[in-house]
This record gives sequence, C-alpha cells and structure tokens, in this order.
Amino acid sequence: MSRPSGAAAIGCLLLTLVTGSGCSASPSPVPTTRAPTIAPVPTATIAESEWWRPTDAISSLASGLDSPWSVVPLPDGGALISQRDDGAILELTVESTLRTVGLVEGVVSGGESGLHGLALLTDDGGTLLYAYFGARSDNRVERMPLLGEPGSFHLGAAEVVIDGIPRAGTHNGGRIAFGPDGYLYVTTGDAQQRDAAQDVDALGGKILRITADGEAAPGNPWANAAWSIGHRNVQGIAWTSDGTMWASEFGQNAWDELNRIEPGANYGWPEVEGVAGRDDFIDPVAAWPTSEASPSGIAARGGTLFVAGLRGERLWLADIRDGVLADDPVAALQGAQGRLRDVVVAADGSLWILMNNTDGRGSPRPDDDVLLRVELAPAH
Repeated sequence: MSRPSGAAAIGCLLLTLVTGSGCSASPSPVPTTRAPTIAPVPTATIAESEWWRPTDAISSLASGLDSPWSVVPLPDGGALISQRDDGAILELTVESTLRTVGLVEGVVSGGESGLHGLALLTDDGGTLLYAYFGARSDNRVERMPLLGEPGSFHLGAAEVVIDGIPRAGTHNGGRIAFGPDGYLYVTTGDAQQRDAAQDVDALGGKILRITADGEAAPGNPWANAAWSIGHRNVQGIAWTSDGTMWASEFGQNAWDELNRIEPGANYGWPEVEGVAGRDDFIDPVAAWPTSEASPSGIAARGGTLFVAGLRGERLWLADIRDGVLADDPVAALQGAQGRLRDVVVAADGSLWILMNNTDGRGSPRPDDDVLLRVELAPAH
C-alpha cells in the first residue's frame, strides 16, 4: 500500500503479507492550466465501530450470468444487473429468479466495451434507469424509465444524458453513481488517448459530475463537466459515511490505485503511475501491483471501503478515519471466487459481489458468473 507519507505496505486478511512501492513515469506533457485543489472536509468522524469485515456466511443470489458488469440493488430486495456483451438488463427478483427487463438499444460491444454501469434515480415522477455504454462511435450515458412492478419491470424510451465520451477496445471507464449531493458522477477512461486525461476540456480520462439531465453540475472546478482529471481508467466510485469520495483506478504496468477524490485535483496520468511525490499531482492513498488488484467496482459501508479485484481475484478492504486510511488495506476471498467485477452494499447491510469469469479473461466454472451475498460483521 502506498500512503501519503510515501510508505508502502499491503496487508492480507487471513492470508499472506505483501509489500511493495514505486511508480513509473511517462513522457506526456503537463497541462499549463489547473484548477486549484479543494480538499473535501469530512462531514462526520468515522469511529472504529463503523468498520466492517466479511464473514463466512456466503451464499449465491444468482448464477449463469454472461459477462456481468454492474449490479444495482432495488428497494424491494431484488436487483438490476447489466451484461456487457449482449446489452441486457436483468432483474433478480426477491424469489431469486432471473428475467430480462430489456436490451439497451445502441450497445456495440467489442473488446472491453459494451454495457457498463447502472444507476437509479427515483422521484415523484417515477424511477429512471441510467446506463453507461459503448455505442458505435463513442461512450455515452442514456436514461430510460423503469416501468412496471417488481417481477415485471420493463424499459421505456431512452434519451441521451451525455455522449461524445471517447471509446476504444480498452480503457472505457464506465461506472456511474448519484453522489450524496444528488449529482451524477461518471467515470471515463482515456480510451487509449493518453493526453486526453490532462486536457480539462476533453471527456476522456476524467471523473465527470453532471446534473440528472446531463448538464455540467453547479460548482464544478472548470465550469464544465469535469470534476477531476489525470485518470487512466476509473471503474469504481463510492462515498464513505464521512462524505469523502473514493475511486479505484487501473494502472498500466506497475500500480493500480485507490484515490481520494478532490474537486479540481489532477491524479497524474499519463505523467505518473502510482506514487510520484510531486506537488502538482495527487498521490493515491493505496497502490497495488497490477497482479494483485486490477480494481473495478468499489463500495462503502460506514468507514470501510470494499474494492473488487479482477486480475487480483480478491476483495480489498480499507478502513477510513478522518478522510485517510486508518491502516494498511487487507485482502479477503483471495482466489476463492476468481475475477470480481463489482461490489455493492444492499439495503440489509450485506455485501453483494459480482463475479466476472466469463468476460474473456477468466476461467469460467459451470455456474459462472455468480452474484454472491456476504454477511458483514463489525471489525472490532
């Protein structure tokens, strides 16, 4: 783990201790204009009683999924699941059955692109399903009314929220979530256009913050859609109970990252990977060798972050106190379930983990892919 002080260590829960540190440089240019970094002030202090750990109570909620990418719990205890390659939205009912809600029109899969993240917005007018996906020439977010009742949901007509996000065979980002402030956060990859990450006017290599209708949210640091820059491929965002935003990011050859996200901050890609110790970039609070993470979805319960690892085939846990790591991250489920794509906290406080062994890079077992439910218990 890479700490703000420059120390590096990674702990493993019930496993072996791993250590490592470092970074690699890239010759891409540094932007001449940056917004000032505004560090978020935690709204509450996280106590150790708000730290959580997985237990041995693990069960399967669904199986036979095909390249699943995102899972969104529903208020009734069910869930919606996106499948990357066929563009399908599936409903997991409270009776543990799977049914197809509909196909997202315009999804063009290929490489690592296809249907990605989902988010729900419910108000007096009903419920809207937001979906990030790769279209023929770009990545975009569209929204569709979620119509009907649990067990019989279907999709209404889609409308574009934001488009023109660059797409490629890799580095497409794709996670979306409504933050505590009510705005939609959208993670984008550099789509193999490395310099885009340092261009505040480009949509690639960013975390975007927009209104529900797709406009730049009020208070954004550059008065456009960008919230933070210098990202290679963010695929996870979450907020701990103190209001701090966190993101997981794929590195290139050396270091994957867990970053504390600050508005107007520059996270260094493609100039740096991992910890650089430079005043003009924000260092990650944790960095792992790419073989031990390849982090995708992340979730938070109280003050603990849960980071799903693809290539690393493990779940990383990081406890937060006063907006920083309280200790070295620890690993659970190492190698037990294969590739882990997404993780969410359900309404009952349990952790749901979406496996991803059928995405072309894993070794599928007969029932893969599976959505797991894991009971959590206090860490202390």
